[in-house]
Amino acid sequence: MIISETIQKGLVQTYRLSLLLLSLILIFAATLVSAEESAQAPTFAATLSSAEKSAQALKIDKLQQLGLQANGLVRAARSQIDIAEANVVSASAFLNPKVTVIAGNHKRRLPLEVTGPSGTVREILVSQPIENPFLRSARIGSAEALVDAREANLDQVRADLAAQLRVRAYEMILRQEQAQMETSIYDLMKEIQRRIKVSVDVGETARFELIRADTEVLGAENRMEAARLNAERARVALIQLTAGALQSGFEIDASLSDPVEFPPLETLQKEIALINPDIQRLEAEQNSADQRISQEKASVLPSLNILFSNFQDKQFTSNAAGVNVEIPLFYRRRGQIDNAIYDSARIRDTLEYRRFEISQLLESAWQALKIAKRRVEMFEGGIVTEAELALSIAQTAYRLGERGFMEVLDTQRVLRGVLADLLQARFELQSAAAEIDRLRANYPEEQPIE
Repeated sequence: MIISETIQKGLVQTYRLSLLLLSLILIFAATLVSAEESAQAPTFAATLSSAEKSAQALKIDKLQQLGLQANGLVRAARSQIDIAEANVVSASAFLNPKVTVIAGNHKRRLPLEVTGPSGTVREILVSQPIENPFLRSARIGSAEALVDAREANLDQVRADLAAQLRVRAYEMILRQEQAQMETSIYDLMKEIQRRIKVSVDVGETARFELIRADTEVLGAENRMEAARLNAERARVALIQLTAGALQSGFEIDASLSDPVEFPPLETLQKEIALINPDIQRLEAEQNSADQRISQEKASVLPSLNILFSNFQDKQFTSNAAGVNVEIPLFYRRRGQIDNAIYDSARIRDTLEYRRFEISQLLESAWQALKIAKRRVEMFEGGIVTEAELALSIAQTAYRLGERGFMEVLDTQRVLRGVLADLLQARFELQSAAAEIDRLRANYPEEQPIE
């Protein structure tokens, strides 16, 4: 009787173990199927999203053209050129003559035999200023130089805006990549949480592991939502720079891995010294200030007015001509001349400093470009691959029960940090390239709005 009870208990335990083993096998198979579906679903969704968004995707140069065409700061800078050209017209104008007409009546105070007949009287005075040719040419030259300065200022505004658009576009791509990375991490944490819950339900794992997994899932979800919000903020910043010309659902047809190629640093330094808009603007302002010095000095020379007078009354008609000369004897415009000289010196000092500063900005951007390239090469050369391999090994060991949840979590954090550093390095590479293009005023020309 005792032996039969022992046999029955053994059979019951064997049956229970068989059921437990069968349930574990089914759970593992369902896990593999769900993992394959979750791995295939993002790919299919990405294919659909890329097919749907391809029609609205904008390349970087098209985005820059759209922003340059719609942004009000560019139009305002273009209006300054129109104002400067109008000032050239004003500076080129000839001085107008002055005509004075005087008419009235004569009344006799003496007898007619003494004064003769009396009546109305009329006098016409004409004065035509003759402008100093040196003064005129200096004034026109100063106004024309300001036109060049305003054109250079427009180029600077365009270059700055184009660089901002490029940086913001790649920032949006960066935020989207970070959001995708955080989403994949969240999916991974959810899958691990599900497996731990199954293990807790069957009594193989302590409930403490499930609490820890729940905490990690919440943290991953918060990071995912924050990354998505940052991507939307970058999108709004682009819409703001383009003055609302972009639709809310636009996409950028670019990648953080886009190639970046530039000529050698020595070639860039020579090129920027000649074509940098800020340097060109200061050079034009320097030319205008020098012309203003010549204008003030030419104002010291005597100025002439040609006079003509016609007088007519009851008895007489007289015509007279003369010259009115203004001689600067006591005040020789010392204050205006000194003002123009000091203003020219100010612009010259500013120009020299800006040349040095721009050369240093180029050097700094070039070094940032080299550092970012080196970091990208370092990460792509094996660090990312090794981190991904370590996570794959940890996940496999966790499925087989050879490693715990903490090992998977640690390797996942390492991979997340490596991927984040890689994305940041690629973004810094594109930002450095945008800064170099800004200094050399390399941007696509927009289509003028009629």
